Amino acid sequence: MLFISDILTTVPEFYQTPLHEKVYKTLMELEIPFQRVETEEIITMEDCIQVNQKLQMKMVKTLFLCNRQQTEFYLFITCGDKPFKSKEFSSALGISRLSFAPAELMEKMLGTKIGSATVFSALLDKKDALRIVFDKDVAEKEWYGCSDGTTTGYMKVKTGDILHKFLGHTKHPVEILKI
Repeated sequence: MLFISDILTTVPEFYQTPLHEKVYKTLMELEIPFQRVETEEIITMEDCIQVNQKLQMKMVKTLFLCNRQQTEFYLFITCGDKPFKSKEFSSALGISRLSFAPAELMEKMLGTKIGSATVFSALLDKKDALRIVFDKDVAEKEWYGCSDGTTTGYMKVKTGDILHKFLGHTKHPVEILKI
C-alpha cells in the first residue's frame, strides 16, 4: 500500500528543488488556497489513483512535448485517464507532429524529472518558450490535481485559480482545445 500523508493546507517543511519552493511561495503570494499530500515516489497515473481518492478529485496528466528540431515546446494538460494521441493534438493546433521532449530538457526547462511535469514550471519559463495547452475537459472541471514539481507531493487547487490567477501571474497565455 502506498504511503499518503493526511491532507495538508500548509507549505512543506523543506523544499526539494528551486521550483518546489517557487510553487508554494507563489501560491501564498497570490493567496491561492490548496490542499496537498506527501507520498512515496509516484511516477505513473495508475499510482495516482490513491491520491485522487484522498484529495477527492482526479489528477491531470501534464505532458512535455516538442517538435523534431526541439525548438518549439508545449505543456499539454489533459485528463489523467485520457490516452494521448500526438496526431490529434498536433492537428488541433495546426502544427506538425510532436513527440515527448527528452528527460534532459525536462529537467533543464521545467525544473522537474519524469513523473512530475507540472503547470507550475511556467514559473521558470522566463523566455516564454512554453506554449501551455489545456484540454477543454480539464479546463471545465472545478478542481485541478497536479504535482507540486516533485514526485512526492500532489495538490488540489481550484482550476479557475490555475487558469486565471496563476497563469495570469506568469503571463502565459492559455490555449484550450477540445481533443
